[in-house]
Amino acid sequence: MMSARPAGTVFHEGDEVVLGRGTYQGTLGVFVRFKTDVNWADIVERNGDIRSHPVAWLDKFTNHRDHLRP
Repeated sequence: MMSARPAGTVFHEGDEVVLGRGTYQGTLGVFVRFKTDVNWADIVERNGDIRSHPVAWLDKFTNHRDHLRP
């Protein structure tokens, strides 16, 4: 099921992000775009791959310790 409603935090092209949850927690990247379902987004990971992740898993990267959630 797709949703036209954003999941939460506002991201813009070029924002540094980190996966704060999920299978790949701690993965760093750069926000590229929202998918058609705006609860998903593409990021360029540090290895150059562009991958889709749930927006709910993304955090803006500001500090190397802030991205880990309990």
